[in-house]
Amino acid sequence: MYFLLETAAQAAAEAKDPYQFPWAFTAVYIIGFIAAVTIGSIAWYNSKRPVGWESKERPDFVPKVDKDPTPGV
Repeated sequence: MYFLLETAAQAAAEAKDPYQFPWAFTAVYIIGFIAAVTIGSIAWYNSKRPVGWESKERPDFVPKVDKDPTPGV
């Protein structure tokens, strides 16, 4: 029991800031969200247009993705 108390006291003494913001996890979430929005936008613009959007032009910054005539072969 004494060992556990001593270890906890030493860890508390070494901790300079009791709250450390997890920047790495936040960066992963932000980058993942941006990637999901980008990939989703490319997929949506290259798919069949919903009702009312048939005559709309695809933006220049969205690449054209051609469908493979034999997928999976």
